[in-house]
Amino acid sequence: MIDKSVLFARFLAASLPFTIATAGCSPAQTPGATETQNASEQAQPAAAPVHAAPAASQPAEDAHIKPAPGMQKTFGDWTVGCDNALRCTLGSLLPEGGFPSTGDESTITLNLTREPGPAGAVSVRIETRNDETAQARPPASFAVDDTPFALRDTTHLAEAMANGTALTIRDKGGKMLATLSLKGAAAALRYMDAQQGRVGSTDAIVAKGLGASTAPHPPLPVIAAIAPSGAAATLTRSQIARMRTQAKCDLASFPAGAGPDIVAPDVHALGGGKTLVILPCSTGAYNLTGALFVIDGAKIIAPSTDAPSGFEETGADSRTPVHSVVNGTFENGVLTSYAKGRGLGDCGVHQAFVWDGTRFRLSEQSEMGECRGNIDYINTWRAKVVR
Repeated sequence: MIDKSVLFARFLAASLPFTIATAGCSPAQTPGATETQNASEQAQPAAAPVHAAPAASQPAEDAHIKPAPGMQKTFGDWTVGCDNALRCTLGSLLPEGGFPSTGDESTITLNLTREPGPAGAVSVRIETRNDETAQARPPASFAVDDTPFALRDTTHLAEAMANGTALTIRDKGGKMLATLSLKGAAAALRYMDAQQGRVGSTDAIVAKGLGASTAPHPPLPVIAAIAPSGAAATLTRSQIARMRTQAKCDLASFPAGAGPDIVAPDVHALGGGKTLVILPCSTGAYNLTGALFVIDGAKIIAPSTDAPSGFEETGADSRTPVHSVVNGTFENGVLTSYAKGRGLGDCGVHQAFVWDGTRFRLSEQSEMGECRGNIDYINTWRAKVVR
């Protein structure tokens, strides 16, 4: 693997956000449920995890379902989206006029997620770019207008958000860390209820009724993937030249004075004697497009994907059949693409693909369609990967 840190340092956001996650279950579904432990971690838009395979005695069947990521909708200062298994998330957006430039408030956003099905656990993630401030003054409580809420009281917080005007996040001393507008939150939560099939039931957040919950919990589609094995092929100059020609790579787009390592191919063993090649093909201010090839003996193959990757279906060049990834990596059998809408990283698409021996399959996708400060992308597609 080559080191492209010099190039990525220019393209990718330098700061690491600090996150705190809390979770809670709907009291209507789980009476007397105990509080969930807090968790904190450094995070960026996350790559899809490699899901554990089921026991060998119960092999899962790959139905080869075509990916259909969910859509995102924006209501005022909140954006909401659901994935194919009906896990839904709404995320706060900073003012359209830009980020806070004065005062003590940090640039903080909040994502609220509800799991599918009757249990429907509610969780909250708080994201701030200033990790030093967050470590010194971690979020400890919420308030909607004048009503306080404990950090773990996520279900009641969601219900209050639907009827409030502002949500404040406070440290343990009660000092305000951020104020989030609740404009559009009620509509976003009502949309979430509708998408999860909760309208008119007792477990809805906004669209409440007297009916028992019949919220569905669709299973995740299964992808039978190949575990990487063997050694990657050593490419010849002739092969590299052929691939660049086939993908119509624009080497003139790279920074002046860029060394040969910047445009050198990244190669990885796929298994079955095949080698993945991520070929740096073109670049912009913060996105590096890598054309995808598979080497199989003497053959150079432009592999297919079961979903568009990056910005275009064939992102290397629209005039070629060569697919590509943006800011792509390959690790632990997962090929990722992170197409950033702008350098801040607060909008774009993050994808994960796995190799099934024939093509690359979309195993996870998360998105943020609004460039308004929220870097905690919303999942719109998930699959269960078995190897």
